[in-house]
Amino acid sequence: MSEHSEKIVILDFGSQTTQLIARRIREQKVYSEIHPYNIDIGQLRAMQPSGIVLSGGPASVYDHDAPISDPALFDLGVPVLGICYGAQLMMQQLGGRVEKAAHREFGKAELTILYTGGIFAGMETAPTKYQVWMSHGDRIEVAAPGFTTTATSGHSPFAALRHEQKPFVAVQFHPEVVHTLIGNDVLRNFIFGLCKCHPDWTMHSFIDATVREIRKKVGGEKVICALSGGVDSSVTAALVNRAVGDQLTCIYVNNGLMRTGESESVLRFFRQKTDLQVIDIDATTYFLEQLRGVADPEEKRKRIGYGFIKIFEEEAGKLGKVKFLAQGTLYPDVIESVVFHGKAPIKSHHNVGGLPERMHLELIEPLRELFKDEVRELGLELGLPEEAIYRQPFPGPGLGIRIMGEITAERLNVLRQADVIVLEEMKKSGWYRKVWQSFAVLLPIQTVGVMGDGRTYENVVALRSVDSRDAMTADWSQLPYDLLGRISNRIINEVHGVNRVVYDISSKPPSTIEWE
Repeated sequence: MSEHSEKIVILDFGSQTTQLIARRIREQKVYSEIHPYNIDIGQLRAMQPSGIVLSGGPASVYDHDAPISDPALFDLGVPVLGICYGAQLMMQQLGGRVEKAAHREFGKAELTILYTGGIFAGMETAPTKYQVWMSHGDRIEVAAPGFTTTATSGHSPFAALRHEQKPFVAVQFHPEVVHTLIGNDVLRNFIFGLCKCHPDWTMHSFIDATVREIRKKVGGEKVICALSGGVDSSVTAALVNRAVGDQLTCIYVNNGLMRTGESESVLRFFRQKTDLQVIDIDATTYFLEQLRGVADPEEKRKRIGYGFIKIFEEEAGKLGKVKFLAQGTLYPDVIESVVFHGKAPIKSHHNVGGLPERMHLELIEPLRELFKDEVRELGLELGLPEEAIYRQPFPGPGLGIRIMGEITAERLNVLRQADVIVLEEMKKSGWYRKVWQSFAVLLPIQTVGVMGDGRTYENVVALRSVDSRDAMTADWSQLPYDLLGRISNRIINEVHGVNRVVYDISSKPPSTIEWE
């Protein structure tokens, strides 16, 4: 939403680590944002980027349907860094040659630096070798005119290149991943050395700029804010409240898919500890009716999204003339909901892909550019208490996407009881704040068990706990066996209708954090 005087624009060619590039740049207190590789050159020019990064990607530049950006970006007079596929595309578009490699490089490789200027400023040249991370099956065979080699590896004679007159650099390795030990140095040299950026993008500056823009956009109009009690909507409400004060009314909708006691505790918190105006709506019956018989996860998300908007619009009508809806859309939501190169999105987030095409309220999404840890930092800067900031993420569609298959009141009751046990044991053991997210999922299958001397045929609950920084990637949490054992025993003994508990040991990618 906000304008930034300096920004690095990343063009995405489909790499799984594109988001990491943005994060690494932002960690240097320089703003960065991701756009599709085929962005219109006029739109790119209008952004006035301080630098452009061409990401990696799974394609080959010589494929007939390879993703190709407009070569006119090299005429913008802006420094460009090509990474992996981006490096190969730079070479091909500027007159070099890329071919299938006889020896592919995947994983750790040793980089020998030949030139210690530009992106390798401050590093030692050969015989010093640096560990980097490679992931490519093609290689640059002929450098484009004007380029010289600045580093090599065992199978890449052009592991890094620089243009002798223009601020163009290319690396075959991935500086954004932690396995590239000099990755942050390379990116820092590009950001501050070639692009001449300044490290002044902070949460304090973000608040000042965003508050100004919200005031300018809203004027004297009324705003409603979708409030869930999660960190994203709480921070959104606090930020919009700082900008427009009593022009804001927050609406909390209980969609019937909340956890045990969630609605009561959320409303109590906002009414006792903030000065926000909050209206609460119990729409349990409406949402369960809308979801009856629906098993497809995309359809669930869309119906929940439509339901929220319908209720917000109805409530806005009761408040008089309301023009804007503020909501806590985050950058990962936006990225995951984008269609890339003709492929379906990973999932439609209820507040991005789930919105009706014709909505009567204009959106205000002040967190749309931020990752989750940046939102938490922003919340603390705004003065929100830690109890609101360090809650584990809870999805907007609630338990609706943690019940596989049809949602019924009975199945919700089973999952709620299991969920209470997971949260109690995680908090009691001290693991709640150590992990990113921990929760229970109700599966659409039943299995045979034995309780007492009798055969049972009942539900399966899956436990999911992950470690992450921003939800773009995640590893399953290596929880202690005794903790898993306590959770499993309590669920099977205390939740009627469950006779088996399993633990999900999948990482993202290839899995997602939520099951739907």
